[in-house]
Amino acid sequence: MDFQLTNKTALVTGGSRGIGRAVALALADQGTNVAICGRTAESLEQTVVDLKARGVQAWGFQADVSHVDEIEQLVADVASAAGRIDVLVNNAVTSTSAPFDELTDDEFRYHIDVKLMAYIRVARLVLPFMEKLGRGRIVNIGGMTARIVAPLRMTNGVANAGVANFTKQFAGYAARHNVTVNCVHPGYTATERVMQIFEREAKETGTDLDAIITERTADMPLGKLIAPEDIADAVLFFCSPMADMVTGQSIAVDGGFGQAVIY
Repeated sequence: MDFQLTNKTALVTGGSRGIGRAVALALADQGTNVAICGRTAESLEQTVVDLKARGVQAWGFQADVSHVDEIEQLVADVASAAGRIDVLVNNAVTSTSAPFDELTDDEFRYHIDVKLMAYIRVARLVLPFMEKLGRGRIVNIGGMTARIVAPLRMTNGVANAGVANFTKQFAGYAARHNVTVNCVHPGYTATERVMQIFEREAKETGTDLDAIITERTADMPLGKLIAPEDIADAVLFFCSPMADMVTGQSIAVDGGFGQAVIY
């Protein structure tokens, strides 16, 4: 399917692994030039190689988005290299899998900085470039803990709920520039980070890892872990002309796991 993204430029934060990597590759498959950032040089370099192999321009920037100065430098570097920014996919993530009594103030602050505040800061800096183009797409990736209670992922829930609220608030503001802002809530997705969470749960409960995975997928009507590519497909929709009149929305790609009725 042609999502009409050829020759556009996207910035994907946390784009070298997991969901971010899948999103970056999906955009490249649509002919989009892609800039990614991450904290690990090796994974950044490999993903850039894989992106360029799809026949597009690609750039990798090492950055820790919990630091304001590194975000500012990142956006400046992307704009300098690409000359434009049409799409922003905010995907940078961290996770602390622990019960409430083990979580410190610093862990809450760090998660909020990496997830919520980084999304706000990158969006703020990217918006003027989209304003010059007369259009743009911003997609925020915020986990299902925005909608559900997860005892070992409280910092995730606080940050992701903020992402969902920011998405709605910012969409109203950005609309004057013909920029849409939407959110994707991934469910249990087969990434390295999620597998680490499962391993912690297995350790906490004295349960076999395979049993934890079976238990989680049993709660999903579609009965299997989500692939990162499933999340990428939702992002492509939000970035495409099919979503020209869709903004301020949050969609869960969760295999039916979430039971809340969202109006």
